[in-house]
Amino acid sequence: MCCVPRVPRLLRTASFRLAALYLVLFVLSSCVLGAAVFVSVRSEIDGQMTSRIQAEAELLSNEFRSGGIGRMMSLVRDRGRGASALDYLIEDAAGARLAGALPLAEALHPGWMTVEIAGTPADDTKSTRLRMLVTRLDGGVLLAVGDDLDRINEVQEAIARALAWAIGLAALLGTGGGILLSRAFLARVDAITRTAEAIIEGDIKRRVPVRGTGDDLDHLASTLNRMLDRIAMLVDSLRQVSSDVAHDLRTPLSRLCQRLDGALRQARSVADYETAVEGAIREAEGLQETFSALLRIAQVAGGSPRDGFRRVDLSAIVETVIDAYRPDLENAGYHLEVEIELGLQVFGDQELLSQATANLIENCLRHTPRGTRIQVSVGATAADGISLVVQDNGEGVSDDDLPRLVQRFYRGEQSRTSPGNGLGLSLVGAVVELHRANFDVRNVCPGLRVVLGFHRAVGD
Repeated sequence: MCCVPRVPRLLRTASFRLAALYLVLFVLSSCVLGAAVFVSVRSEIDGQMTSRIQAEAELLSNEFRSGGIGRMMSLVRDRGRGASALDYLIEDAAGARLAGALPLAEALHPGWMTVEIAGTPADDTKSTRLRMLVTRLDGGVLLAVGDDLDRINEVQEAIARALAWAIGLAALLGTGGGILLSRAFLARVDAITRTAEAIIEGDIKRRVPVRGTGDDLDHLASTLNRMLDRIAMLVDSLRQVSSDVAHDLRTPLSRLCQRLDGALRQARSVADYETAVEGAIREAEGLQETFSALLRIAQVAGGSPRDGFRRVDLSAIVETVIDAYRPDLENAGYHLEVEIELGLQVFGDQELLSQATANLIENCLRHTPRGTRIQVSVGATAADGISLVVQDNGEGVSDDDLPRLVQRFYRGEQSRTSPGNGLGLSLVGAVVELHRANFDVRNVCPGLRVVLGFHRAVGD
C-alpha cells in the first residue's frame, strides 16, 4: 500500500496558506503589470523610433531642396557617426550608392520598409533587422533613413529580466516571510493548546500568555483568560455553595429530625403530636425557602433571563414594592422615607428587579430594631445612570463583614440571632451582575447604605 507523504505542520497553518495566497496574488498582479509595462514601453520606443526616422528624413529632404545633393551627402556623412546615429543610404537614379552605410537593396521603394541584413560568415555576426523610410527625391535620387530594431528587443529583454528577478525575489521573500509568520503563529497556538491541556489536567489557575502586542491573537488570549477566570469563579462558587449547603442546612435538618424523633418517643397526646408536626412543618418550610432561593440565584447567575430583557420603569417598580411593604414597616414601628424620581427606565427584567428591591427592604426588616429609619431613593446620576439607594440608621455591620455580605449563606455576627438564611444579598448581587450594574455596600455610621447603580435605557 502506497503511503501519501504527510505535509509538514508548518505548511498546513492558516497563516502560511494566507501568505501563500497573497504571494500568488502578488505574482499574478506583477505578471499582469509587467505585461502592461512591456507592451507600453515597446509601443513608446517604437513610436519614438518612427518619429525620429521621419524627422530625419524630412530634414535631409529639405537640405536636398535647398543645397542640392552635395549638401545632403555631406550632412549624411556628418550625422552617420556615433553609437546612437541612424543608418543612411543615398542612391542615384541608376541605383549606385552615393553616400551612407546601409547595404544596397534591390527592392527599395518609397515608404516604410523592414529589411533584414545577414551577418558576414567571417565574424559570425547575427542578422540585423532595420526599419527604414525611403523617400524619392528630384532626379530619381532615393534617400533611405533607418534604425536598428534590435534596440527595441534589447529593451524588452531588459524589462523581462528585471520583471523575472522582481517576481523571483518576491516569491523567495514571501515564502520566507510565510514560514516565519507560521512559526510565530504556531508558537502562539501551541501556547494556547498547552494552557488548555494543563486546565484539562486540573490546573484551573493556568492562563494563556498575553504578549501585549494588541493583535488578534492577543485579543483572543485575553478573551480566553476572562472566560477561564469566569469558569474558575463559578467552580469556586460551586465548591463553596456545596460546602455551605452541607454546613448551613445540617442544623435545620437536625432540628427537623429531633422534633420528629421527640414526637415519636415522647408525645403522649394529640396536642403533643400537633405541636411537633407544626414545628417540623416550619423547619421544612424554612428548608424549602432556602432551596428556592438557591435555585433562583442559580437561574439568575446563569444569565439566561437576559433573553427576556426589555425597557422597564425602575421608578414604578420600586414604588410598587414600597407600597407592598409600607403597612408592615409602619406596623412594626419603622420610619420609612421615600424619594423617587418618576419615569426612570432601565433595560432589564421587571420581576428580578422587584425581587432585588424586596430583598433589600426585607434585609432592613430582619436585621434592624424597631424604630429604625429606612430611606429609599431612586434618582438620576450625573453619568447618565440611575441609582437605587436603600439606607438605614441601624447598627450596621463590621468592616470585616462588608466584603462578604453577598456570599451565599454568610451572616454577620450581629445577625446570627435574627431570622433568615444569608441568601438575600446574594440574590441582589446576582441580579446586579446580570444587569451589568454596580453594587456598593458600606457603613454610614450609624447604619448600612446599599447603592445599586444602573445604566439608563437608551432613548431616555
